[in-house]
Amino acid sequence: MNHSPHSLDATASTNIAVIRGTLTHDPRSRDLPGGATVLQFDVVTRVVTAGRATNVSLPVAWNDPSATQIALLAPGTEVLVVGTVRRRFFRVGAATQSRTEVIAEVVIPTRRRTQTAGALRAVADRLAQMAA
Repeated sequence: MNHSPHSLDATASTNIAVIRGTLTHDPRSRDLPGGATVLQFDVVTRVVTAGRATNVSLPVAWNDPSATQIALLAPGTEVLVVGTVRRRFFRVGAATQSRTEVIAEVVIPTRRRTQTAGALRAVADRLAQMAA
């Protein structure tokens, strides 16, 4: 689902992920049997734990982004990703494996400051509504 930064679904789940980081490589597009397209890419972000900073690569899946939205994403682009965390299970041969990823609702290059600020306000509004 594609949302503008100002139209995040206030009734969505309490599972909210907000990530700021850098795309590490060109996004990969997959066409699903049902006709949907999933864009997959990794975002590297910095995590500080107990005063120690490390870089963490997070897999992101974005359902049905427009060609215009895809064109904004290139390796080295710093982005804001708003979405949910999901763990999916799948079979590889006889084994069951899993992958934890962020399912993006919104992906915005951070150089687009007005859109980034709007997306963050929408997240804050969503969180405030949950707390009420």
